[in-house]
Amino acid sequence: PLYPGTRETLQHLANQPDTILAVATGKSQRGMARLFEREGLGHFFQSVQTADEHPSKPHPSMITRAMELAGADALRTIMVGDTTYDMAMAVNAGVHAVGVSWGYHASEELTATGAATVIERFDALPKQIDTLLTNEGA
Repeated sequence: PLYPGTRETLQHLANQPDTILAVATGKSQRGMARLFEREGLGHFFQSVQTADEHPSKPHPSMITRAMELAGADALRTIMVGDTTYDMAMAVNAGVHAVGVSWGYHASEELTATGAATVIERFDALPKQIDTLLTNEGA
């Protein structure tokens, strides 16, 4: 099941004309296809980068490929994740990292491996994105 606020937050972000959403996951393409079909989320994402096509996290390949496809640069890219591997992948790709407290690793671990911030609720994500990009002067 989705975490509270997931669908609403994705919809909010997808409605912003300057925001492109992508997935960088250790899951397989097949697993993501099942998730997207079950939850009806696939239309939110421009690209889906999975373990089928890339080295394991924390290698930055998933993020760099998603950025290539989107035409995005590192200063305006944010990785959102729930593991230290996600945060380390963001650091290795030279992008911002936002951790989420409801996942696999503790908030302190996420911060120690590169999270600029850790959010407690999904609906806090848009404000954190704005804060990171504003502080970057983007």
